[in-house]
Amino acid sequence: MSSVTPALPRTSGTFLRPDSATQWQLMWRRFRRHHMAMLGLSILGLLMVIAIFAEIIAPYQPSQRSIRYLAGEPTGVHFFDSDGTFHARPFVYARIIKRDPVTLRAVPTVDQQTRWPIRFFVHGEPYRLWGLIPTDLHLFGVESGFIHLFGTDSLGRDQFSRTMYATRVSMSIGVIGVAVSFVLGTIIGGIAGYLGGMADLLIMRVIEFIRSIPTLPLWLALSAALPRDWSSLQVYVAITILLALIGWTHLARTVRSKLLALREEEFVVAARLAGCSDARLIWRHLLPSFMSFLIVDLTIAFPEVLLAETSLSFLGLGLREPAESWGVLLYAAQNVRSIAHLPWLLIPGLFVIAAALAFNFIGDGMRDAADPYAK
Repeated sequence: MSSVTPALPRTSGTFLRPDSATQWQLMWRRFRRHHMAMLGLSILGLLMVIAIFAEIIAPYQPSQRSIRYLAGEPTGVHFFDSDGTFHARPFVYARIIKRDPVTLRAVPTVDQQTRWPIRFFVHGEPYRLWGLIPTDLHLFGVESGFIHLFGTDSLGRDQFSRTMYATRVSMSIGVIGVAVSFVLGTIIGGIAGYLGGMADLLIMRVIEFIRSIPTLPLWLALSAALPRDWSSLQVYVAITILLALIGWTHLARTVRSKLLALREEEFVVAARLAGCSDARLIWRHLLPSFMSFLIVDLTIAFPEVLLAETSLSFLGLGLREPAESWGVLLYAAQNVRSIAHLPWLLIPGLFVIAAALAFNFIGDGMRDAADPYAK
């Protein structure tokens, strides 16, 4: 009597036995079934593309002013004109300046008789890609007139271009801050958990002291200590380091608790008897055993660093003009008058929300995937 061997699950075009898959392969398989996590990964990928190619995507330089369109509303993209005729090439309507009969202010008005076609990969304002490659190629633009997808501020600066550049700064602060926090948390938490004793006692008291301080007053105090005459680059580096020095405590506690639970396990005792040094024992045996949990903590920590930078810049204590970040852009929308007359200044806040939700979704998916054998 012949037996039929059941077909094995197919993964990435190849057959993969569950008992032969690595931990990372099992995690990825489970992560892909988490739809919100995949959505968050897509959003994060889009934000990273914007951050890398901000100069190409932005039609204008962040400091470039449009004198003819001060505090102008977003120029909508159209495929149908006022007569209902479809146009394969998208366009924006022209703007003409008219005087308000009451206030006598110059008010931009839509001119539906004139269309400005949108063209892709156009030549415009010259710039240096990544500060190295001189070019003038932009993803889109108009040959005559102007296009402002997110409107302009009171100085006539294109909000879409500024948001693209701000994405690079805010995302880089989050990535660098989390990376430094990861190194500090792993090293300090590893020392506390592996050595124990007086080292563990002192480190835990320091962590408890830092975490007992209210977060916002601590940010305000550290940011207020920065000299006001520093350049944007100096403030950028200082803010990144400050946020990293505050954000390592949670990860350090996680590493400490995991090491305390694992340091007496049989495989650790066997490695120690085999002559492994303490450093090799930690980096080659202990940390890889709970690396998936550390990655989950990192994805959750990123929104905290991102929101911290945004909050400081929004309060005027973080990055300042001419630097571009989401918090700096939101600083212009602090009062009710600005929001009432220029509501499009709040658009960078949508990017903050999208980035925070994306990392939270990814963290939820990785938390579920950290135990690949769970059903």
